Amino acid sequence: MSHPTPCYHCGLPVPSGSRFVAPVLGERREFCCPGCQAVAEAIVQGGLESYYRHRSEPSANPEAFPQELSDELALYDRPDVQQPFVQHQGDLAETCLLVEGISCAACGWLIEKHLRSLPGVAEARLNLSNHRLQVRWADSQIPLSELLKSLRRVGYAAHPYQADKAAEQLASENRRALRQIGMAGLLWFQVMMATMATWPEFNLDLSHSFHVILRWTALILTTPIVFYCCGQFFRGAWRDLRTRHLTMDVSVSLAIGGAYLAGIWSTLTGQGELYFDAVGMFALFLLAGRYLERRARERTAAATAQLVNLLPGSCLRLDADGQSQRILLSELQLGDQVLVQPGALLPADGRILSGQSSVDESLLTGEYLPLPRGVGDQVTAGTLNVEGPLTVEVQALGDNTRLSAIVRLLERAQSEKPRLAELADRVAHWFLLIVLLVATVIGLVWWQIDSDRAFWVVLSLLVATCPCALSLATPTALTAATGSLHKLGLLLTRGHVLEGLNQIDTVIFDKTGTLTEGRLTLRAIHPLRDLDQDACLALAAALENRSEHPIARAFGRAAQAADQVESHPGLGLEGWVRERRLRIGQPDFVAALHGQPAPAIPGDQGQWLLLGDEQGPLAWLVLDDRLRADAPALIEACREQGWRILLLSGDSSPMVGEIARQLGIEEARGGLTPDAKLEVLQQLRSKGRKVLMLGDGVNDVPVLAAADISVAMGSATDLAKTSADAVLLSNRLDSLVQALPIARRTRRIIIENLGWATAYNGLILPFAAIGWVTPAWAAIGMSVSSLLVVLNALRLSGQPTPGHQASAGTALSPATAD
Repeated sequence: MSHPTPCYHCGLPVPSGSRFVAPVLGERREFCCPGCQAVAEAIVQGGLESYYRHRSEPSANPEAFPQELSDELALYDRPDVQQPFVQHQGDLAETCLLVEGISCAACGWLIEKHLRSLPGVAEARLNLSNHRLQVRWADSQIPLSELLKSLRRVGYAAHPYQADKAAEQLASENRRALRQIGMAGLLWFQVMMATMATWPEFNLDLSHSFHVILRWTALILTTPIVFYCCGQFFRGAWRDLRTRHLTMDVSVSLAIGGAYLAGIWSTLTGQGELYFDAVGMFALFLLAGRYLERRARERTAAATAQLVNLLPGSCLRLDADGQSQRILLSELQLGDQVLVQPGALLPADGRILSGQSSVDESLLTGEYLPLPRGVGDQVTAGTLNVEGPLTVEVQALGDNTRLSAIVRLLERAQSEKPRLAELADRVAHWFLLIVLLVATVIGLVWWQIDSDRAFWVVLSLLVATCPCALSLATPTALTAATGSLHKLGLLLTRGHVLEGLNQIDTVIFDKTGTLTEGRLTLRAIHPLRDLDQDACLALAAALENRSEHPIARAFGRAAQAADQVESHPGLGLEGWVRERRLRIGQPDFVAALHGQPAPAIPGDQGQWLLLGDEQGPLAWLVLDDRLRADAPALIEACREQGWRILLLSGDSSPMVGEIARQLGIEEARGGLTPDAKLEVLQQLRSKGRKVLMLGDGVNDVPVLAAADISVAMGSATDLAKTSADAVLLSNRLDSLVQALPIARRTRRIIIENLGWATAYNGLILPFAAIGWVTPAWAAIGMSVSSLLVVLNALRLSGQPTPGHQASAGTALSPATAD
């Protein structure tokens, strides 16, 4: 079997009979499409064909980039549009562009060389790590839109880069947290060596002067830990005291501050134990815990930024004479009429005034098949116009759109979630209050008994009962279990998942992209006349070759496209192939071409399309969204757990019932909107049900946020993944099955850790109160307690089920492929 020739530019297979060729590096090269051919010719004509000699991998296919109109790029030449991202210095302008389609270092070489060859461009520097391009040019000689067009001519799409302020702030805090952890760990090791050398237990027989040097060395090294690394604890404690609400910051600050002051006293007087090693240890453990929490918050905060990309930046507004003008989305007003071209996003909610097309509403329904829309129908902002031009009257903008309503549902669902967190805060508040009161009473008692020992006893008490082990009990176990699950392709984004899985009694599934693969495939071809299956497929692929409809993807790329193709939204396509008039689509639509009744559909499973010409029907083509191979195993595992199983889908077709029948799901409902799904979930929760939700679309986001535990598929939208508690990176449903025993073991280890930490604090308290625990032994006891908690949690590491370890290395591939 011969393998197809790869395209010289992008590496995709070249269809048989392709005529797209061009000379590159002295040889005749073949290309898969006119886009790749045009890019290669532009590179050669610009004298940059050495790019092909230096590149390490094929380039991206230019047909994969969104096709923006010339007048839309021209918007970037307006001064008011440039103001946020273009800076002017004398005669030169400077901006940062984000470039798409970069695959190797040769791409960077090509981009820089090409831009520098343009008149007026003074500098072009590309950062290959983040694909950001810094450009300085004379805008009086060449406008910004021309730079963007020039990049597109060589196969790269670029747009102005504007960092999201909230994301930038989170990233900055994240880097600072890592620096604090690194400094605390590095200095702690040095401080520990200095302080341990002064302990009499080691019997090092050091001179008095050397003792002094070691004490001062430990003090100097500990000072940055206290004031730089631990500053957040002291600020938090001061805030808590002002608001009269105790958290662990108060206890931690007292322990760290007291140990530091005691160490200073010991350094100056040469008496007592040094506590500088305890300060470093506290800082390292506590900062690591805070960092894990910060990473989780960073993922959830990115959800809001993703919404910006769901709406177009500009639109075509029609004036009174019917002429279109490209304007910014912010300039649109209620009552305006907009022209939405095929392949463009709807800029606002509105009503169709003229035109007929299919609209991809997967943003709201989660279903991939576009729905026919005509005059008088309502359309929604952020949805995609697939086939024909539409004139739409704007009826809702900004916060009043349906998309904004989904966001409000998401925010409301998230606000109702953290009840356990509030309970934990109240418990921690009372725990700390009791510890502080006990420390105060013990201090007063010892002041009466022996005032010289009072401070040291109280300090030993605070150090010994410092809630390090309590604070590490849950995060360490969750971190270890998270690593094991990641090897299975299940990424946890919130820490309550593993414990919560043990309480689930109800599971809700979405259909498309979750239980099914989420894309149509050609399942069968049934010829009705003299043509065989391959000939029928070639004719169908020729008709569908230039269509953007998801159905067209099931037929692949044809070597020859049909001529004079006309799209009839909701019905099918008509065109000419080798002087033969053909139709493909709905049976009645195809039958009208030859004037005979449509044949009966042979089966009731899948989507049946009829192919025919003027003489009659040629073939039935059956398309289907295949059930995931591991879906039955997941449903069976849910039944073994005794869970109630529901299938809720935005799809209103009979496929919902068919999928439910195949999997044996008794409760299935189709045609549901996001708020209807959320209403079902809230009814379940009002009855005391603990609900697990598994979905993949933006329409599932409110339900994912409101569920006790939510899991998004790896091929889900970014917003769905950032709103979920876990993500199946591998797209393997059986990874969720494997998570159940790990969840049970994790819960058991968390209980063991909490039990040990509580028992230790309870046992050490009376001994520290009566003065039997010296400051040194208090620090050792706290360290041993924390170490035992960590070692117990590490038993969860390296526990992936045999046979699934191979999926870990390729966990990202399915997600990125979709």
